[in-house]
Amino acid sequence: MSDTPRFGTPDPVAIAFFGVFIAITLGITWWAARRTRTAEHFYAAGRSVTAGQNGFALAGDYMSAASFLGIAGLVSTSGFDGLIYSTGWLVGWPVVVFLIAEPLRNLGRYTFADVVAARLDPTPVRVSAALGTLATIAFYLIAQMVGAGSLIRLLFGIPYESAVIIVGLAMMAYVLFGGMLATTWVQIVKAVLLLGGAALLAALVLSRFGFDPRALFAAAAAKHGAGVLAPGKLVSNPWDAVSLGLALMFGTAGLPHILMRFYTVPDARAARQSVFIATGLIGLFYLMTFVLGFGAMVLVGPDTIRSIDAGGNMAAPMLAELLGGRAFLGFIAAVAFATILAVVAGLALSGAAAISHDLWASVIRRGHPRPGEEIRVARLATVGLALVAIVLGVAFKGQNVAFMVGLAFAIAASANFPALVLSVFWRRTSTAGAAASMIVGTLSTLSFIALSPAVQVDLLGKPDAWFPLKNPALVTIPLSFLTGIVVSLLRPTVAGTPEQAQRQQQRDHELETKVLLG
Repeated sequence: MSDTPRFGTPDPVAIAFFGVFIAITLGITWWAARRTRTAEHFYAAGRSVTAGQNGFALAGDYMSAASFLGIAGLVSTSGFDGLIYSTGWLVGWPVVVFLIAEPLRNLGRYTFADVVAARLDPTPVRVSAALGTLATIAFYLIAQMVGAGSLIRLLFGIPYESAVIIVGLAMMAYVLFGGMLATTWVQIVKAVLLLGGAALLAALVLSRFGFDPRALFAAAAAKHGAGVLAPGKLVSNPWDAVSLGLALMFGTAGLPHILMRFYTVPDARAARQSVFIATGLIGLFYLMTFVLGFGAMVLVGPDTIRSIDAGGNMAAPMLAELLGGRAFLGFIAAVAFATILAVVAGLALSGAAAISHDLWASVIRRGHPRPGEEIRVARLATVGLALVAIVLGVAFKGQNVAFMVGLAFAIAASANFPALVLSVFWRRTSTAGAAASMIVGTLSTLSFIALSPAVQVDLLGKPDAWFPLKNPALVTIPLSFLTGIVVSLLRPTVAGTPEQAQRQQQRDHELETKVLLG
């Protein structure tokens, strides 16, 4: 075993691990393809997924490349501050449990736009929802593709661009043929592998320090200064920290590929149970990223990590090679690759649903698509999304994947979450208010990201930025809520005649009953 990780040389053991995972997932896809015939099977796995299975699949969807590669990388290069991502992503789940899970399952069919449009004019609502969904998915896909490209390039020595193309094609195959059923079981397999791999790697790290985490942290402070155990090294501006925390906490309840998972279970009770299971698994995993990040900082070193990948995304694989040799590196790299493939498949499926179900079937065909047409459009959309993912992955080479996902969460928290809460819990929400909330949330977040230091200073090299915060959620979430409320009050839904008003009131009452009781 070498003290310096050796990347870029193909290894038979690593190739074998990759081959085994690809074979398993392709087998799952073939099995699922034989059972995917209707839109309900393609989008929601026939609503046949149990609470336990969906809990593991939710955890698999959530424990992305940002979690495994990005957080470990940020902690290894920045210390304590990198854990703001772990904390923010985890505390978002109570919001999902208590506000979102049951209403979503009770009211919707395939996408979160079904819920927002339940008692409003569906056309403007679905168009606005699709805008926010696709923007969120685009930023999330960037992170996964960058992580996958870096991983395969550094492990096998092939060009980064070729690696990104391979991931895009694999993602396309899973969704095209297997739909939600294949994606669900790929997520379950990936969640088990990721938890097992991370636990083994964390145990190897702790074994170097007498299985005493305090000794690990003391070694980090002794080697790199006490500042690595205190906040301020990565996020020095407290307003940046608050803004990022809000994005991570509320963005969870607006992520389209997470929200779609609640339609795969048979009822709201199963949806709630699956969230509890997922929260436990995710919390356990994030505790392990704490150990992996500081372990990489002490044993590998920030400078060595940055010399291999500027974004720090290869900290965990480098740590695996150092502690377990090339065979263990191959296993951890295969697990990371499984993580990325499973998440991009879920993202592609939610994007395809936004295009085919929300736009094509519900808006263009006005709820009456031809038989089989919706699935065909979804598969064409999957091909388009795969191409977009490849282009974005190449364009954002070298970015830290956890940071990029933080921006995706800001869009989800601003574009999707406010409209979802207002439409479910505030009866006076109007069509104009919900649509305006989603449009303003999406466009303002994208605009502020473009004007932020993350783009103006870090990417474009300018001395300063027009907007001071790296993550704009502190401004855009209240702005989206305020827009929805003000526009709803100024442009309420007009009931028309007293009879129409009475029917609308009765419909609202029925929907509220359905939200609570199913």
